[in-house]
Amino acid sequence: MSEGNTFGGRVKRYARVSTSVGGLAVRAAGTRYLGLKKDEARFAQDMRQVLGNLKGPLMKVAQILSTIPDALPSEYVSELAHLQSDAPHMGWPFVKRRMAAELGPDWESRFGSFEREAAAAASLGQVHRATHKDGRQLACKLQYPDMSSVVEADLRQLKVIISLYRKYDGTLDPSLLHAELADRLREELDYAREAKNMRLYTMILENEKDVHIPEPVDDLCTDRLLTMTWLDGNKLLSFKDHDLETRNRIAYNMFRAWYVPFYEYGVIHGDPHLGNYTVRDDLSLNLLDFGAIRVFRPTFVKGVIDLYIALRDNDRDRAVHAYESWGFGNLDMEMIDVLNQWASFVYGPLLENRMRAIRDDLPQGGQVGRKVAEKVHENLKKIGSVTPPREFVLMDRAAIGLGSVFWHLDARINWYEMFHELINDFDVDRLARKQAEVVRAADLEGVLEMDRHEIAAPGAKKSS
Repeated sequence: MSEGNTFGGRVKRYARVSTSVGGLAVRAAGTRYLGLKKDEARFAQDMRQVLGNLKGPLMKVAQILSTIPDALPSEYVSELAHLQSDAPHMGWPFVKRRMAAELGPDWESRFGSFEREAAAAASLGQVHRATHKDGRQLACKLQYPDMSSVVEADLRQLKVIISLYRKYDGTLDPSLLHAELADRLREELDYAREAKNMRLYTMILENEKDVHIPEPVDDLCTDRLLTMTWLDGNKLLSFKDHDLETRNRIAYNMFRAWYVPFYEYGVIHGDPHLGNYTVRDDLSLNLLDFGAIRVFRPTFVKGVIDLYIALRDNDRDRAVHAYESWGFGNLDMEMIDVLNQWASFVYGPLLENRMRAIRDDLPQGGQVGRKVAEKVHENLKKIGSVTPPREFVLMDRAAIGLGSVFWHLDARINWYEMFHELINDFDVDRLARKQAEVVRAADLEGVLEMDRHEIAAPGAKKSS
């Protein structure tokens, strides 16, 4: 089967996606605008089935939406959350053909053993356990066939969905979201690049002894097959009823795993859903799946810190500078005040120098966050639209995903102290030098120039 972006593959894909999602869109419109709410749970189940069977980026988009407060009704969130772990597996005949296409007809002789049943399945591929001839335990991530066609067709469908969203609600302009998702999803198809991302993280986290990264096995890897060392661990939610010290230790390790790379190197792992990490018996963390890695401009990272200081010191000028450094346009004092409402909610745990839960104000599963989001949305409707910079896609995805994990663990930590450990000696020029060094060493040189080219100039005006 051709792996290219074939015309036939795209035609088949369009027919299947357009029919399925088109029908769901009609029902969604009826629910929203005609008040047909009694069927929301059934609609959510249908959406889960359609997106789960597609196995493409629309499923990944659904995963993102399912973690964002108020992006979808609660019935949809409940169903879409299952997509993170319940994607259907592909059978052994398929696996044999795919492995032969990647490693040749004698591929099985290159392993000590290879398990027929998939250990996990996701949106772009599935994972099989295996052993190396030298005895090492391996994980083989095998991409589904014709995923290039799948991605391109789903991205076109997503563009249509975004256009419809803009017609119904112009408060937030998601026009840059599509460009960002398109670039990142195409990168996720390149397993050779993911292997380089794993090496990048191995260098970045070499001093973090409580975070473990798989090692790619080069002679068993291709652009669509990633073979790496298997890391044993337990699901994070299996620790949610353990003692507070255990839960806090896990949360601390997760905080370091995500934010040491960001504040010291301008790099973030943008996919922190529950399938992408496991916890070892010693409570150290296995960090998995390196397809969604984002390298940020050093000035973007500085903007994150500048906004924190602006909120802490009530410094409006510094807040304006932070938003402009990210690429927000059409800013005035009224818009700044509205943006700061949400920023104050997100930064809240970092502004208090005390032990606390990630959200002390969420006793009822997120009602406070929902109310803040609704207030911000309502105020934006009054003063005009805003275009979030494209870099926010993975940044928000990581922050929301991690916040959800910390909330599930009910960890109680001094988040202020942990944050200040990372930013007290921050220097944007030092970050730029360290970033360039590790990116070069991981053979990812094109990343920095590409990202500088694709990001709008700071303060550029955005059309509404």
